[in-house]
Parts: sequence; C-alpha cells; structure tokens
Amino acid sequence: MANHSYLRVWTRDFSDATMIAEFARFLTTAPLSVAKSNFTELIVQPVNATEPSVAEWDLRALNSGPPEVAALAVQNLNSDSAYIATANWDLWYFDVETVTWRREPQPLILTCHGLHYDDGLALTAGHFTADLGFEHFFTGHGGLLAPGAASNPFDSSDHPIEHTFRQWMAVSGNLKEYHAKTRENIQQLFSWVEAIERALPVERSELWSEGEENFEARLDAILARR
Repeated sequence: MANHSYLRVWTRDFSDATMIAEFARFLTTAPLSVAKSNFTELIVQPVNATEPSVAEWDLRALNSGPPEVAALAVQNLNSDSAYIATANWDLWYFDVETVTWRREPQPLILTCHGLHYDDGLALTAGHFTADLGFEHFFTGHGGLLAPGAASNPFDSSDHPIEHTFRQWMAVSGNLKEYHAKTRENIQQLFSWVEAIERALPVERSELWSEGEENFEARLDAILARR
C-alpha cells in the first residue's frame, strides 16, 4: 500500500472555546478542487478511532463551505472528540500504467483534535491535521527526483510497470516534466502552509510522511534541484 503524507498544525491559543472557530479558519485556507470545491462529509468521532461516530453528515449535495461545516461541528462540542471533514484538492498525478499526466481531484481529509481526544493525541499529532494523500504526489516514485532514501511503490525490481516507468523516465524531457509537475504539487502545499500561518496563530507546523525520515527536507531538496 502506498504511503501517505500529512500536515500537522498546532496553535498558541487552542482550547475548547476556540477550536471550532479555528477549525473553520483552517478549512477556509484549504486549496479545494476547482471541480469539487465544497466539503463532502463531516464526521464527529468521540474518544478515539475505535469508537463509533456520534454524528455523520453527507454534504455532497449541500454545497457546504467552512461556515456550514463549523455550524454542524459545534452541535457536538466536546474536548474528547475529533472533527473530520472530507474534501478534494487538485494535484498532478502520474499514472505509471499509462505513463500519462493528469491534474485531477484527490481526497483531502482535514481533522480537528479536541484536547482530550484519544488521550491527548493533539499534543503529538497536531490540533489540526491534513491527510494530504499519497506521499509520491510530492516526492515522486523510486527516489528519482532527489538523492536520499525513498520508498519504492513497486513490488520488485523487475515489475513490468516499474520497467516501463524507468524506461520512460530515462528520457531527459520526460524526467524534466516529472520534476516540474511534482514541484507544482510541492509549491501548492507550501503556499497552503503559508496561508494557514496567516489565518491562524500557529505555534508550529510539521510536514510528515509514512515513508520518509524527513519529509519536509526531501521536499526542499526536490524544489532546490534544477
């Protein structure tokens, strides 16, 4: 299974009194898809991820923006709950099977952790988190875009899809395009982080992934490489 990447954000004044208002501001900053520009679902998760949700809303037909999501979330205001909003954002995606590029909506999951949710998970996972989708949207496949360790999305070195992919990327122009499209995804992510810092009293933020020892440093290296 492909690794996922995440953004974690902590704010200086986070509390039961501020978290839903700040969640709405966090949602407002999200660079939602042009084609799918509204939130599609909200879940209120009590205690921890093993418990059944206390409320769920299917928002797909409601054209719901941050104010509407916040108005629903505040109906179940508890410090031991997490508020999970689902949307989409547009990213460049390289289809390794057809060796073609597409910029299309990808899932984006935005969460607010109450201070007492899952034994204080917010301290380590962030008051606000974003599941950004697959790590390779930002790092590329197989370590081609910058030196250093990278997870390999293929099962073995002689996998036919990997063979086709590496043959394609052996052409200088194709690798250059691969780098340029991946850089666009990274730049969109970094611009979003800057927007969050303008919208919220951010104490710190962190970019993290399941397959990289230092995800943010790898992104910086890909942006710096020409």
